[in-house]
Amino acid sequence: MYNPPAFVENDLGELQAIMRAASLPVLISPGKTGLLATHLPLLFEAPDRLTGHVARANPHWRDFDPAAESLAIFTAADGYISPSFYPSKAETGKVVPTWNYQTVHATGRLEITEDPAALLDIVTRLTNRYETGRPAPWAVADAPADFIASQLKGIIGITLHITLLEGKNKLSQNRLKQDQIGALAGVARENPALAEAMRKANSL
Repeated sequence: MYNPPAFVENDLGELQAIMRAASLPVLISPGKTGLLATHLPLLFEAPDRLTGHVARANPHWRDFDPAAESLAIFTAADGYISPSFYPSKAETGKVVPTWNYQTVHATGRLEITEDPAALLDIVTRLTNRYETGRPAPWAVADAPADFIASQLKGIIGITLHITLLEGKNKLSQNRLKQDQIGALAGVARENPALAEAMRKANSL
């Protein structure tokens, strides 16, 4: 990943926060006839694993090269930064649009499982992750056991054994303080999540 020093994020807690905030990561693997890409929820399990599942009908799990590394990409807050946000626009006019974003790339070896107990554990933990905090959270155990067992036959569990985590917080850290403040004010009206990330990154 292209990652200028001003944007490098190495703090494990921040990397985990970005991965948790990412709504739908993408998993990319080299396959027999080219690249394979699947969008799917993934759980980060410290210190070095991602788990999830794909549909049995998805060729990703059959065609990936187990000897090669796969890549999972997470994107959290992101958004357009208009040159009109910068006070320096009025001073010099030497400004251009950009895009601010938070991302994590997780590289590692991909492993699959068809074991029913392991699949049940994966879907239970994924469900709990996204149902927690809802007024009336749904649980896997709410459905009939035989129905869940039949549904598990239609998925394949995956685990990415992480060998490299790369984080990038591109949040206007390379701009003058006045432009950081201006960008924050502009973004706050349009994208509160991105504004909060920018505020934290630039101590504003």
